[in-house]
Amino acid sequence: MMNDPQNMIITGIKAPNIVLFPKKETRQMTNRKSYGLSLCISGQITYTMNGKKYVSNQSNAVLLPKGGTYTLYGNAEGVFPVINFTCADFFCDEIMVFPLEQPESCIKSVEALRKLFQHNGSPLEIYGSFYNLLSKIFSVRAKMPATLAFVIEYIEENIQDPNLSNVALAKKMGISEVYLRKLFLSHCGMTPRQYVLEERLKKAKQMLVDTPFTVASISEDCGFASVYHFCRTFKKRIGITPTQYAEENKIYKI
Repeated sequence: MMNDPQNMIITGIKAPNIVLFPKKETRQMTNRKSYGLSLCISGQITYTMNGKKYVSNQSNAVLLPKGGTYTLYGNAEGVFPVINFTCADFFCDEIMVFPLEQPESCIKSVEALRKLFQHNGSPLEIYGSFYNLLSKIFSVRAKMPATLAFVIEYIEENIQDPNLSNVALAKKMGISEVYLRKLFLSHCGMTPRQYVLEERLKKAKQMLVDTPFTVASISEDCGFASVYHFCRTFKKRIGITPTQYAEENKIYKI
């Protein structure tokens, strides 16, 4: 459950903390005391919360919920700036991942914020700098029509459902299939069906690398109608079988 992050009213900000995270290290966070905004300069971390996995890399920003309990695993050694903050009129009880349009610009904004803290910048400068960073991070979804954002969020939360058809999605959102297709083509450059498939394959690749689950189990968790359909589709799109992909990319084995 969450509110729209674009409506955040920031009430407190801590100086950016630069976290060096080793490869193959696992850490536990219990009852997080504030919200956290994590970016990535290098490397990759996988967060696991309530059975869901979230990847932090140079292409994503991660919003960490206040009160959250989760684990972190270092897929690749890296550097991760984290900004802890408090806010009013906002609630989020799960991790949120935001694709970045301007990753380098976001890192520069973090550095600018860090320097403001180092040189005793005024509260106005500090809050202004942080809001500027947030506007860059939320810009992708901010440009989306609300209906499309809701559809995408619904797809992300129900990707394991094999019945995510255009008909089902349009009915869920109370719009026509024609309008649904138009939204995706205009803002995502692909049809709803193509988008769902891309999300399923993205989740499948992540699970093949980061989990010990079988191909059949991953197929089911990612919403494919059958393991045969999954394997055939995966090889057609990725060029190798799921088993080959896991063997070539798995960083650690359990």
